[in-house]
Amino acid sequence: MSPTPDVSVVIPTRDRPELVVRAVRSALAQTVANIEVIVVLDGPDPGSQAALAQIDDDRLRVVALPESGGAPNARNVGARKARARWTALLDDDDEWLPTKLAVQLELAASSSLTWPIVVSRLINRTPRAEFVVPRRRPEPGEPISEYLAVRRGLFHGDGFIQTSTIMAPTELLRRVPFAVGLRRLQELDWTLRALREEGTGIVMADEPLVVWHTDEDRPRVSFDAPWREQLEWIRRSRDLFTPRAYAALIMSVISAMAAPTGSPRAFWTLLREAHGYGRPGLLDYVTFLQVWLVPQKLRRAIRDRALSRRRRA
Repeated sequence: MSPTPDVSVVIPTRDRPELVVRAVRSALAQTVANIEVIVVLDGPDPGSQAALAQIDDDRLRVVALPESGGAPNARNVGARKARARWTALLDDDDEWLPTKLAVQLELAASSSLTWPIVVSRLINRTPRAEFVVPRRRPEPGEPISEYLAVRRGLFHGDGFIQTSTIMAPTELLRRVPFAVGLRRLQELDWTLRALREEGTGIVMADEPLVVWHTDEDRPRVSFDAPWREQLEWIRRSRDLFTPRAYAALIMSVISAMAAPTGSPRAFWTLLREAHGYGRPGLLDYVTFLQVWLVPQKLRRAIRDRALSRRRRA
């Protein structure tokens, strides 16, 4: 067995051989060479197994699960098999820029935290545009749930942590595993639970180090998760959020999942939940109404144009 790697990279995948090969190659191309890349096949997947077998690099390990348990379970399996002190997560449809791990290891080494959760900005690449998120870093003393949930404009991305940006102590990922069965907001749920551990905190790189491919025309489990499922999750997790953050998440993300149903019952259910247990601000009401009244494709087109223009300015 090779010496202990500096970083273990965990990539869950299923039935997307072309995408996972791109992700793996971006990990193997890091300027930090002493790594291991653990691809966890989420159930029988001969296509991905065959494609990965063509990569001739002894730093790559493929773990095939006998049945599908979802991406959170696959990440947990990968973290348990990791040999490095640090584990970095990479979704199979994303890719890293070459210095991603080098920058994060330097930030981790300079942090005074016992268990820093090191993240970065990313390049959000859609079929129509490209822009950088998050647009700002957490402010001193700002509750992380509010940083991640409360908008300062009509479009998401003011505060944001995405799975493929996360590098964390392997022991922390084992102590606080991802929530198996949760199909949306997995990184938000994990981050807020992990931050309850003593000695944890967020350390963010200023530069974008990840390319996040949000091809909304490609089927994605996280985009298609039923809104009721996510409402039940946030109700169970209310103690993770401030009232301000609780209302904001319901009136933006969860409402965006429910709005395509056109259901008046869903509209009033979410509005009552946000108002009854949260503390909505004026912008939350504006966001809620535009989510329900403006068609999804039009919202996305306006968002991409506005944020791309802001990046060029």
